[in-house]
Amino acid sequence: MPPRMTIATRLVLGVLMSDLGAEWYGSQIGKVAGLPSGTVHPVLARLERVGWLESSWEDIDPSREGRPARRYSRLTASGARRAQQALTSARRPQSGFAVLPVAGWA
Repeated sequence: MPPRMTIATRLVLGVLMSDLGAEWYGSQIGKVAGLPSGTVHPVLARLERVGWLESSWEDIDPSREGRPARRYSRLTASGARRAQQALTSARRPQSGFAVLPVAGWA
């Protein structure tokens, strides 16, 4: 079952798909997508649960680096294909959807 295609999910997928060979960490994704980490990390967890994403912790000594280890993520090959399909479907208007005029708008 695909993840919910919320705006946040679409933005995160857009970042991940911008460079399929890259590994991204949460705050980096948030910065590029304009989202807080409290929004990014649950999206990444959902994408990993459905198999669209793989991730791993970097192997560093946090005391030597002066920061916590980062969890790097990237789309799987099938995840990238499914993400592209889901994003394309999410952009299409639903059939039977009527656009109503708004008073005062030209």
